[in-house]
Amino acid sequence: MLKFQPPGFGHKIIQTSLGRMVYYTQTVAPWDIAEIENLPKLVFLHNFGGGASAYEWSKVYSAFASTHCIFAPDLIGWGESFHPVRNYQVNDYITTIAEFIKQTCREPVTVVASSLTAALIIRLAIQEPQLFKSLFLSCPSGFDDFGQSSGRRLPLEVINTPLLDNLIYKLGAENEIAVRNFLQSFLFAEPARISEEVVQAYLASAQQSNAIFAALAFLRGDLYFDLSLYIKQLAVPTGILWGEKAQFINVKLGKRLADLNPNAIRNFYVVPDTGVLPHLETPEITASLLDKHLNSLESM
Repeated sequence: MLKFQPPGFGHKIIQTSLGRMVYYTQTVAPWDIAEIENLPKLVFLHNFGGGASAYEWSKVYSAFASTHCIFAPDLIGWGESFHPVRNYQVNDYITTIAEFIKQTCREPVTVVASSLTAALIIRLAIQEPQLFKSLFLSCPSGFDDFGQSSGRRLPLEVINTPLLDNLIYKLGAENEIAVRNFLQSFLFAEPARISEEVVQAYLASAQQSNAIFAALAFLRGDLYFDLSLYIKQLAVPTGILWGEKAQFINVKLGKRLADLNPNAIRNFYVVPDTGVLPHLETPEITASLLDKHLNSLESM
């Protein structure tokens, strides 16, 4: 997965309660490594779903590498991080993300996250607000918001059938044709924006040993929850962006969630003609909005 990172980025490792977590940060030129530790920190957290990894945010965080110390982990069960054989649950990710932030950031930090991971970050920010300076979230959803399931696309009896679940993953995530179809059908609004690099990065993550366990936990809905039951408690300053053409979790849902807490959610941006990953599909627009968010914190 390192080969998909921007120039000058390398990987480092921390240990969590569920094993090794790999993260990417500036390690060599062109970045001023001597000054990196003195720069403000930015943490980028990727979404779930077959082939997910830190690569998802790489086109955005490279734009901030001269002004911020970047921390972009592969979450447990994804990318190059450890893939424990287990039935993953919500608290597995809330706990290991908290461990990551505490080990890498000595001061409150701005966390940038997407989709279901962004919803988990809202829950963590409610539990431990002292860890956060602000949040910048792309399409945050618990995939079961307002009691309406948005994510599961296969019957549980199919997903939970021994051998059949492995076949589903192999056919749906572990080959190039399937990955390209997944990106085109569900994540991107414009297929022309799907580069060969994007396909290969998702494929490389999906083919990691034991990657199936975290992917199936997401597919079964084991990680879903109703974000509307939590978001009112958020106090950390937050900006949200949403892809205009996001599938499953549409803009209407996003605005409904944001309207539950206008005190914390200061801005809601709709990115035209993009899907559920605007930061991967139109990274230059996302980077500009993130820069605006960071600058707004300075005037608070």
